Amino acid sequence: MTGRRKDRPWLMRTYAGHSTAEASNELYRRNLAKGQTGLSVAFDLPTQTGYDPDHILARGEVGRVGVPVSHLGDMRRLFQDIPLEQMNTSMTINATAMWLLALYQVVAEEQGADATRLQGTTQNDIVKEYLSRGTHVFPPGPSLRLTTDMITYTVSHIPKWNPINICSYHLQEAGATPVQEIAYAMSTAIAVLDAVRDSGQVPEEKFGDVVARISFFVNAGVRFIEEMCKMRAFGRIWDRVTRERYGITDAKQRRFRYGVQVNSLGLTEAQPENNVQRIVLEMLAVTLSKDARARAVQLPAWNEALGLPRPWDQQWSLRIQQVLAHESDLLEYEDIFAGSHVIEAKVDELVTESLAEIDRIQQMGGAMAAVESGYLKSELVSSHAARRARIEGGEEKIVGVNIYETTEPNPLTTDLDGAIMTIDPANEARVTAALHEWRDNRDEARATDALAALKKAAAGTENMMEATVECARAGVTTGEWSWALRDVFGEFRAPTGVSSAPVAVPAEAGTPLALVREKVARTATDLGAGRLRLLVGKPGLDGHSNGAEQIAVRARDAGFEVVYQGIRLTPEQIVSAALAEDVHCVGLSILSGSHAELVPDVLTRLREAGAADIPVIAGGIIPPADATALIEAGVAAVFTPKDFGITEIIGRIVDEIRKANKLDPLEVPA
Repeated sequence: MTGRRKDRPWLMRTYAGHSTAEASNELYRRNLAKGQTGLSVAFDLPTQTGYDPDHILARGEVGRVGVPVSHLGDMRRLFQDIPLEQMNTSMTINATAMWLLALYQVVAEEQGADATRLQGTTQNDIVKEYLSRGTHVFPPGPSLRLTTDMITYTVSHIPKWNPINICSYHLQEAGATPVQEIAYAMSTAIAVLDAVRDSGQVPEEKFGDVVARISFFVNAGVRFIEEMCKMRAFGRIWDRVTRERYGITDAKQRRFRYGVQVNSLGLTEAQPENNVQRIVLEMLAVTLSKDARARAVQLPAWNEALGLPRPWDQQWSLRIQQVLAHESDLLEYEDIFAGSHVIEAKVDELVTESLAEIDRIQQMGGAMAAVESGYLKSELVSSHAARRARIEGGEEKIVGVNIYETTEPNPLTTDLDGAIMTIDPANEARVTAALHEWRDNRDEARATDALAALKKAAAGTENMMEATVECARAGVTTGEWSWALRDVFGEFRAPTGVSSAPVAVPAEAGTPLALVREKVARTATDLGAGRLRLLVGKPGLDGHSNGAEQIAVRARDAGFEVVYQGIRLTPEQIVSAALAEDVHCVGLSILSGSHAELVPDVLTRLREAGAADIPVIAGGIIPPADATALIEAGVAAVFTPKDFGITEIIGRIVDEIRKANKLDPLEVPA
């Protein structure tokens, strides 16, 4: 032992929540007992997108990827026996962030807590929802107003709370380069701070308090050096922006404060045991450097590419953090990269290129204008397509996927269906019944008055947070709060970025794409069609559109006419579009686990419409037993993350179209 004083470890969290508030509460208390030092709440998709469990779009999604919170009663049960005044809680919530914070505040007050002592974070970054995650509800302008109202309210009423966690995490998973990740996150921060400043709700002398509560949520990928330098570049740019643009003189208020989850979508279904070393390496990128160390870390589980992790899997990820913090000597030293000319050169490069991209976005009118024009989305889709092409071409190597694919049998996945957690299909009915009981037993007049006051505030200029808190106390539901604002603000469908994405994979003679193009053209001729038409559909509330977008872009480049209307569609809407566009194939992409409900519904509706001959392809995080069930139900093919060759997938789609139309197989390799 050296006797050196150790720094305090970062907050250790596990992103968790499933099934019901009661089940998630039990999980939280178990994790805290294991040494977790903060909570990170995963909400289900209906809660994230402002629907109650009994809405048609919530079908198959309730309790799947997080906990359903429909009203104050759910929030009470979620945090039962967890003293919120002593807790640091992160809530990954965006479009409905104001609503969930109001519920949290009311529950804390019911516990006897002083709201001024509450600590935690609401993600509340709507820009990246338009670009990558897809849980947006309202148009950019009203969404920015909701964010602004939350920030100004917390500065006065919950001063230790981080009202926004500007999130570049999902940007990286949507294809962002480090420069894009930095530039888009900083542009979002500028848009938010400008809006707060211009709202007039915060006195000039208090603006430093606003800046001090802005936090960031960042992704750490497997390119260790680049990721660590990215974090140093983030800090330097944030210091410069807050000092030069906003005149913040207090260095503590200019500090770049960030939490991190290391990359989840980069984890592989093939040889999933390799994900453990990926997770460790990615964690080191945001912990080794003291001057750029994360304030909070949450790690995914090794089996996230297979399905929902079990409590044991989450415990393993927590123990990875604890071993580093408590067994190693990492926290005993100053920054071990200080003075490295290699690190400094890389950081300088990232800073220069990121500032140039930030300037480009500002010249467009800022982040919101760049969202509405489709520029940011198109750039991400293009970057992601280029990365996929590098993987398929072998230029970017992934162990177990496109290199060193030979493997011994894996004891962790001997029982593959038992290697993940499954949600009881009856859970949704129970949650819905509890919702109806809540509505039946509340003071209906008070709920109605509270919603009317919220709509009045939204239609005017007053801060909407006070009216939202009263809605929480009055027993209003998540869907009712959201629909009240939809009535005033409308909804928003973000640009898909597909049509403007450039070609990422060449189709020169003899290349795999050229061979698939030949198959597409010959099949179109055999069918007497001008072009083959593929509908790419995202049923339900899953907003992870990266895979669907890449399939759409590659199918377009292979000669298909692609129908892609973006996210959040009902099976009925998808079938209507398939019939109206007279498509030759329907491809459904679902990563949330609702495939067992929604894909068979699409099949049934096609049969009822007399279009059973249109083959349906399914893709997503689909366990083997579910894949078998889908095939038995009539799905032509199922693709999961192990099927990384997009050109090959497109070729398979052509094969299924030929089979469905009783055409002879083509001998063209693909």
